[in-house]
Amino acid sequence: MGYIEETDVLKLDFQKIKSMSGQEVIPVAIQNTDTDEVILVAYTNEQAMLESIRLRRLVLWSTSRNELWHKGKTSGNEFELTDVFVNCEQNSLVYKVRPLNGNICHTSYQGVANNCFYRKLDMESMKLVNLNERKER
Repeated sequence: MGYIEETDVLKLDFQKIKSMSGQEVIPVAIQNTDTDEVILVAYTNEQAMLESIRLRRLVLWSTSRNELWHKGKTSGNEFELTDVFVNCEQNSLVYKVRPLNGNICHTSYQGVANNCFYRKLDMESMKLVNLNERKER
């Protein structure tokens, strides 16, 4: 893992959308259908969305690699697509998914895969708190 995944310093990437210029994508929030936990926010394009629906698996668009991203194809941590919700302006989606084997993030804590929202902002100190570490105390 890199510095950004391990730090307690808030370093938000406000340039992400700008770097996607020319890509026809919309954001999609990925939510665990069984727990309602938001586990990832990513992007999809029409091709990825249609592939997700066809396969009933989580397929996204990798904005960094400019290609379909079959979530779990490499790691084995696939996700069944159970529902698709469209917002009022039809410019973002919520996918409800069921993990078939493990969590979604490339990060882990003591060898166990995380979901992507494993840190919480302490609004007093403006530091990130790893929620896994708080559970141990």
